[in-house]
Amino acid sequence: MFSFLKKFFLDPNKNPKHIAVIMDGNGRWAKKRHMPRSLGHAKGLSSVQKIIKYSIDYKIEALTLYAFSTENSKRPKKEINDLIKLFDQSISKEAKNIIKNNIVLRVLGDITFFPNLLQKKIKTLEGQCKNNDGLKLNIALNYGGQKEIVNAVNKSLKNKKNITVKDIERFLDTANLPNVDLLIRTGGEKRISNFLLWQLAYSELFFVNSLWPDFNETIFIDALYSFQRRNRRFGAL
Repeated sequence: MFSFLKKFFLDPNKNPKHIAVIMDGNGRWAKKRHMPRSLGHAKGLSSVQKIIKYSIDYKIEALTLYAFSTENSKRPKKEINDLIKLFDQSISKEAKNIIKNNIVLRVLGDITFFPNLLQKKIKTLEGQCKNNDGLKLNIALNYGGQKEIVNAVNKSLKNKKNITVKDIERFLDTANLPNVDLLIRTGGEKRISNFLLWQLAYSELFFVNSLWPDFNETIFIDALYSFQRRNRRFGAL
């Protein structure tokens, strides 16, 4: 079925509550065009703006974007510095739009990796929009799923010896959010790359070959359409 027709067959009551996205392919997008990788990351920002808009339009409750993993810290220093500069500029530029659009921003991961000024900007913006009640937007920065679980377990152990699933969930970076219903990964790779390992336990996975800077509403609709046609049994019959 053509993607533009799929939109009319979507049931808004069956949309995922929480979508997570591995935004893969910025560097390859730039390489194909003989551009520096930094320009690929910059171009990818337009896709971030798009998916935030789509999530609001399609009434998605929560959106989590994988922007920088703990493993990304092993990349060349210049690329890391370019990414940090891009994060800093993006927060300054988009702060007003985030507040205006009633978005609740939360940054997941260990932000102490970043310069103090960027950390301050992140915390300030989180505070400014904490009372909003619209889209819950999570940006994973210097985030690793294994590290998140270890941190949550250690925090739980401070309170009791025998811990439960609920105990751990209280201390995850995504505490008080629904677990991920749908994971979208661009770029053609088919793995989850240490992203939201706990929260993805029963997620539906949607992989697409398009590189992240080429992400558009057609791909978003395809993902929702695929999700709505899956039989989610959660281990039951």
